[in-house]
Amino acid sequence: MNVKRFGRAPVLAIFGVLFVGMVVLSMLSSSGYQRIDTSAAEQLISTGKVDQVRLLNNERMELDLKSGVTYSSSTDGVQEASKVFAYYVTARGPQIVALLDKYPPSKGFTDQIDQPSWFGTLLVNVLPVLLLIVLFWFLMGQMQGGGNRVMQFGKSRAKLATKDMPKVTFQDVAGCDEAVEELHEIKEFLQEPAKFLAVGAKIPKGVLLYGPPGTGKTLLARAVAGEAGVPFYSISGSDFVEMFVGVGASRVRDLFEQAKANAPAIVFVDEIDAVGRHRGAGLGGGHDEREQTLNQLLVEMDGFDVKTNVILIAATNRPDILDPALLRPGRFDRQIAVEAPDMIGRHRILQVHAKGKPMAPTVDLLAVARRTPGFTGADLANVLNEAALLTARGNQQFIDDKALDEAIDRVIAGPQRRTRLMSAKERKITAYHEGGHALAAAALHHTDPVTKVTILPRGRALGYTMVLPQDDKYSTTRNEILDQLVYALGGRVAEEVIFHDPTTGAANDIEKATAMARKMVTEYGMSERVGAVKLGQSQGEVFLGRDYGHQRDYSESVAGVIDEEVRTLIDNAHDEAWAIITQNRDILDALVLELLEKETLNAAQLAAIFEPVRKSAERPVWLSAEGRTVSSVPPVLTPAERAASNGHGGPQLPPPSGASAYGAQPSSAQPMDSPVVGAPASSEVTQLTPTDSAAPVSVDPTQRIDLPGGSATPLSASGDETISGPGH
Repeated sequence: MNVKRFGRAPVLAIFGVLFVGMVVLSMLSSSGYQRIDTSAAEQLISTGKVDQVRLLNNERMELDLKSGVTYSSSTDGVQEASKVFAYYVTARGPQIVALLDKYPPSKGFTDQIDQPSWFGTLLVNVLPVLLLIVLFWFLMGQMQGGGNRVMQFGKSRAKLATKDMPKVTFQDVAGCDEAVEELHEIKEFLQEPAKFLAVGAKIPKGVLLYGPPGTGKTLLARAVAGEAGVPFYSISGSDFVEMFVGVGASRVRDLFEQAKANAPAIVFVDEIDAVGRHRGAGLGGGHDEREQTLNQLLVEMDGFDVKTNVILIAATNRPDILDPALLRPGRFDRQIAVEAPDMIGRHRILQVHAKGKPMAPTVDLLAVARRTPGFTGADLANVLNEAALLTARGNQQFIDDKALDEAIDRVIAGPQRRTRLMSAKERKITAYHEGGHALAAAALHHTDPVTKVTILPRGRALGYTMVLPQDDKYSTTRNEILDQLVYALGGRVAEEVIFHDPTTGAANDIEKATAMARKMVTEYGMSERVGAVKLGQSQGEVFLGRDYGHQRDYSESVAGVIDEEVRTLIDNAHDEAWAIITQNRDILDALVLELLEKETLNAAQLAAIFEPVRKSAERPVWLSAEGRTVSSVPPVLTPAERAASNGHGGPQLPPPSGASAYGAQPSSAQPMDSPVVGAPASSEVTQLTPTDSAAPVSVDPTQRIDLPGGSATPLSASGDETISGPGH
């Protein structure tokens, strides 16, 4: 138990004050007299045992017994008392007086009317006020983090990084070289400002780090603190907002006053969206306290002069909801995207997190990086930690490939459920479902290779199929998306062909396929009837207040056309998957037998099974309109390609021809949620970049877990791993 914290509790102080008051009152009221019955007091007077009597306030009489005389009574609980008192009512007063006149005490009797003492009056009147003051004092102390901060509402709660704190440098950061380069320049600004002022360069006032969770934004800020060697103030955006209006603005002023006094300095605000949200976007008006805090932050950033070496670094996961006034140049001059790393970045991140962990000599971290596309730095750290936990659980000394493989599966799909018992029929349905997914992927021309198929339950999935890319990619062709549709429906088609009775396991497959088809029609302009028109609002997270009330920007007739086009895409994919399953039924049966026997098949085993697979027919070249014919002019050749085609520098490159040349680009594998060059910029990029040159698109991720009833399990990574299965 924390004794100091318990001692600061207001309840303890209140009880202490009450106890002292009760003791004082008992001391004032207690004078050594013991209470007896009124009849016993009258008997003592009548028998002449009383030495002196005092009548108090016409309700109480105190009796001093004669020397050597005591009174005891088991009824009254009095034992050998020499001083006693008894109460009497007003109507009995004349009787008491008559008794005293008839049997007067040896020292007589007296009447006494008590006057309240000044101390008692003060105690009764002041004690409640004192209790309220003490209660308020301790409550405010608790709310402000302790008694030493009472009434210091407007003081900044930022933590100052010192030299004694654990030091993080740029050497500990990997996978985001561009962000490190920009922040390295910030460090130089602080260390050598004259170098930049000599050429007329102004020190940037603010740097905004934005990107998905787990990509290392806070780690980058800590690295800047470790590299710069200047005072580093760290605070969360929520620390500015209090229940009292004006407290946040006061804390902003105090924070920047401290930073200016210790310039050059860095101020880091984590999760700035807590205080920097779009003003006036709330239903029924904005939050006064938050908006006042934001206004003060804007004023402080504008108040920087040229020679004030204070830089504000902020981090957020949602730059799309930040106030435009906060994002303009002059406030946040640098806006750095911290995205998920590529394969080389993942390899470097794994090397950083592998320090201090005993790795087996056979472990290839590059292969692990290749198997984890779309993973963030936090995901990769979790993979190595899970592998270390599995190694310790198995009483092993070194982390091997088996532990890493299991750790990747645990991060993607959850822990394996060995206690789930499945009937033979359900296991066979699961095997055919997963085999349908794998066979469809193997028979298509624009999908990545299937690396793993299992029917072992994991997480909420009854089984899954994993498809891994060979390289990172940043755009997706129409044929690749169509292959994704066919691949998603492969499991459902296998159930229809084999058992003639589909299960609920394909619900999530259908959901994902429908979402991809709708995006093809409404966002990517891949429908001939609709054309290259963006229809509807962004599919990102809704910011209530700003996005509320936006109407659909297309008519009911266009909505009907969209539904028809989506249905056409799904039906075509369904037919193509049916043709693949029907033509390769023997291969599907062989795959199912292997799955039922071994339960899990790796890439080498799958490649051997799929070697005689019959590929699906190439799709015809898609035309956006009948009059837009395909050009016969091939793409321009680079000098290296010309040399190769002439036989001077390598093997000849076949000239592009047919549908494969114009209907699709080479497939290199990356998540569907990857940027497409030339695509319309999302709301996030629109606010952060002046151009729409390369905006990320939101094609459905290839990672997928199908659940009973169509519920989806979110994955921690967003790469190309596709997980699907019946009842997943």
